[in-house]
Amino acid sequence: MATETASATGTGVPTGTTTAAGRALALGRAELTLLGRNRMALYTVLLTPVLVIYAVSSGARKLDLSGSGMSFKEATMTGAFGYVLIFVVYCNLMSVFTARREELVLKRLRTGEAGDLEILAGTALPSLTIAVAQCALLVTAGMAWLHMRIPARPDLLVAGVLLGLALLTPLAAACTAFTKSSETAQLAAMPLVMVSMLGSGMFCPLEAMPDALAKACSLLPMTPVVQLMRDGWLGGASTAGTLGHLGAALAWTAVAVFAVRRWFRWEPRR
Repeated sequence: MATETASATGTGVPTGTTTAAGRALALGRAELTLLGRNRMALYTVLLTPVLVIYAVSSGARKLDLSGSGMSFKEATMTGAFGYVLIFVVYCNLMSVFTARREELVLKRLRTGEAGDLEILAGTALPSLTIAVAQCALLVTAGMAWLHMRIPARPDLLVAGVLLGLALLTPLAAACTAFTKSSETAQLAAMPLVMVSMLGSGMFCPLEAMPDALAKACSLLPMTPVVQLMRDGWLGGASTAGTLGHLGAALAWTAVAVFAVRRWFRWEPRR
């Protein structure tokens, strides 16, 4: 007797109904297995943010933060969220999406049940999960070891992290249009990485910059995300400022999604 959930094919292999979430999770598990086998990628995801934060914190001690209202410790720890998102999500996913494209994995996946969004989300899932875990670890370490205050606005902190994930995932996918291999993907990622590190408030808070430079840097993609996460931990944000950061982050995310739909390649570049 036939059932609604499963039936037998001519090969004797049972088939059943699947959901979008289930397909994305299955792809995520497969991607996590591949990440565990790639030591270089695992090193990039787990250790690079830590090393960069340490290197930047050493140089940041020379900055004059008197006009920012933040201590050196607060500026470094809140800026660290941006480093995690940039390296774990953006840089890693640029390599992953490019490698899967060149290996024809993405092309084969599109012939199955999974839709385009499920394929991209499932491929990105391990990186997104690791980034969230590292951000949670930063908060715990900041409070337990550095005796920082508890997050003043956890809602803004969570919103900033989630918007960062939502922005950098499609942005990484869109930027693979300029790469031919997973090796060149790291080079292609560097312009946004350097601009974000220097201009989005991770290394030097916008409050410590000259007004003209701060206004220019406020237009960068990662700036509203970093500001939301910083305001979420340290507090002091005005309603107008918060709405402005939320609007800017959503606008950049919409641009990134449009870029994916317009330029993302599912087959190897020729």
